[in-house]
Amino acid sequence: MTDLPASPDPAELAAPPKSRREQIHEVASRLFSERGYHATSMRDLAGELGMQGGSLYAHISGKEDLLMEIVDRAARQFDAALFTLREDPRPADAKLREAMERHIRVVADNMDSATVFFHEWKHLSPGAYARVTGWRDTIDHFYRDLLRQGIAEGHFRADLDVKMGANLILSAVNWAYTWYHPGGNLTPRDVAEGYAEMLLGGLRAPAAAEPGASP
Repeated sequence: MTDLPASPDPAELAAPPKSRREQIHEVASRLFSERGYHATSMRDLAGELGMQGGSLYAHISGKEDLLMEIVDRAARQFDAALFTLREDPRPADAKLREAMERHIRVVADNMDSATVFFHEWKHLSPGAYARVTGWRDTIDHFYRDLLRQGIAEGHFRADLDVKMGANLILSAVNWAYTWYHPGGNLTPRDVAEGYAEMLLGGLRAPAAAEPGASP
């Protein structure tokens, strides 16, 4: 009796080939991250892809458009991760922990494009620059709304400066790209929990005194 061939291990199956445009985005994200936007030429990009310089223009219209596409794609990833929490029924302190974990996970899963997003976007022309600053405002307002919700629920201090609080949170989660190493000892959840414990200590409303306790 002939044995049937074993089913292939899914882990051994080859991933579907990436489109040329995906390859361009991946290599551009890495080069812009490593060298900087201005220090990366179209010739550098073509050389890494094994293409003639002129052939790139069959896939992209120019270097700045490529930068904008990388930035725009990263923005959509953050939007998808965070904005579903707006309608989440959990209290604000739990939502804040979840938001920080999701934010850091997007960074950790896309280190090259996150570096480009947070560091190289300033090289965009004024119109594209304004689009990115508008997006950054929506993320800032998202975290401010979480803090306002926490104040209304009594979880966060009533005298909390919402603007400064949101700036502090964003400074922590956005700059994770400068030091975080995927595959290291800390998961995105570990980082988010550590940040949240430190930040919530300053955000939390003081606990109500227990009956009979001394003032």
